Amino acid sequence: MSAALITGATAGLGAAFARRLASDHDRLVLVARDAARLEAAAAELRERHRIDVEVLTADLADAEQRAAVEARLADPGVDLLVNNAGVGLPGTFATLDPAALQHQLDLNVTSVLRLTRAALPGMLDRGSGAVVNVSSVAGFFPSRGATYSASKAWVTTFTEGLAASLSGTGVRALALCPGFVRTEFHERAGMRVGSRTGPLWLDADRVVADCLADLARGRVVSVPSVTYKALVGVMDVMPRFVVRALAERGRQ
Repeated sequence: MSAALITGATAGLGAAFARRLASDHDRLVLVARDAARLEAAAAELRERHRIDVEVLTADLADAEQRAAVEARLADPGVDLLVNNAGVGLPGTFATLDPAALQHQLDLNVTSVLRLTRAALPGMLDRGSGAVVNVSSVAGFFPSRGATYSASKAWVTTFTEGLAASLSGTGVRALALCPGFVRTEFHERAGMRVGSRTGPLWLDADRVVADCLADLARGRVVSVPSVTYKALVGVMDVMPRFVVRALAERGRQ
């Protein structure tokens, strides 16, 4: 039986991944902090797709709770891990609470590292499987919060190195780097983003579809939409001092 484990599975991209993967997996394992939302999401997927849906309530920034998810990944059968859980913070580095910054680091970086490490041995033994790490276009350039973009830069670079180390094993790794997506993310982070309309705003289901298509093609970095592909391409060839200057102007 094939199984996919998705973190942050009750909203946004995590929920979109769950909806999409329910059509081609026998079992889903949904991970999130809110037990009630987890159970509701699982019940809907069971009824609609007639599949087995397991739930794990865990705050992945907490080492003890994260360990339970690592143990589940160590069991055989999980052939796709989607590290989607993550958090943004409003404000600048010097004004943010150190505990909130540590929580962000533990969730955005440490959980990705630990869960990926837990999942890989079983995948390598079977000679198949994949890890999708949800990063962000923000990881390609600095932002006023400093830590979010830095954490996503780590996720992308980590995934690229991981993919290289997995070459020839049958196991794949991909970093999904979307821009603005219509989800709860910005509201939860306390960010004001207006009406969330226009070409820079993406649909979550479309982002997931593009991601899985890129995974099937063997790509390592997936940047959904022509607009964001162009933006990343331009950023890639710009001198870093120009990128920093643009980021500084964006803060004004």
